[in-house]
Amino acid sequence: MKEDELVGANGLFQMGTSLAILLGMIIAGVLTQITQPLYWISVTVLVIAVLGYFVARLIPHMPAMQPNLKINWNIVTTSVATVRYLYSLPFLFFVILGNSWFWFYGATFLTQTPEFSKVILHGDESVVIFLLTLFSVGVSIGSLLCKSLTKNQVSLRLLPFGITGLSIFAIDLYFSLSSLNINVNNATLFGISELFAVSGSWRVFADLFFLGFSGGLYIVPLYASMQAYAPKSHRARVVGANNIFNAIFMVTSAIFSIVILNALGFNLPQLFLVTGLINIAFGAFLYSKLNKHIKNAVIQTHDEVAP
Repeated sequence: MKEDELVGANGLFQMGTSLAILLGMIIAGVLTQITQPLYWISVTVLVIAVLGYFVARLIPHMPAMQPNLKINWNIVTTSVATVRYLYSLPFLFFVILGNSWFWFYGATFLTQTPEFSKVILHGDESVVIFLLTLFSVGVSIGSLLCKSLTKNQVSLRLLPFGITGLSIFAIDLYFSLSSLNINVNNATLFGISELFAVSGSWRVFADLFFLGFSGGLYIVPLYASMQAYAPKSHRARVVGANNIFNAIFMVTSAIFSIVILNALGFNLPQLFLVTGLINIAFGAFLYSKLNKHIKNAVIQTHDEVAP
């Protein structure tokens, strides 16, 4: 993509990613409810894999930036070398830390959503899907709006709004869940319509939607910046380093939740509160580092394309 197309393209990409994750969760939930779930899950996974193969063949071929590059097939040393190279580019290093924090944040909320839907809201499977849909649609709308709000220019000016929203609505989710008073007289779980009638439930739904919306405003500028400022000769390796950090942060998210909920004995609303408070500190740190190093990144990119 051209530089003035990156934000819009990343908005579409992030929307597709969010909706695909949502669709996968819905399909998985449906498959576990039918007879012989292991058989149908196996068939579905194979069908999706085959579809993925054929779709991947439609990706346009691009010339290699370094066609004579010698490939090191040692995964460990290659990964270490890639991360070491990334560390030599401070702006991109902090952009990727920011990207990975989004996956830490998203994983923390998405993995716990089914749990608080059943434990706190006493909702059935339809409520779980509804809550996940709110978050995913929020991410999609926020991602798509980035194109209009930045006039399709690679910029970090939306980042503070994304950081602020992620904290405000995570903290408010703590208060909205803590203030709910749902009387459960029997083992019957509530559906969506019953929960709409519960006082305070709308606030929970709004918090989840705007959490996703803020996430879209947060992540798209970072992804576009990563692609715009990565050296052409090493762009694929920068993306590879991004994936390494994403995986590490998502695993860390699971450990973090286990420690908060089990070792420290916090409840789910308190987990969201702690995550929102940490986001304030991390967001301030990230934005200050990005502002500090962006000038050098712009100069390096200009030198790279200069005749």
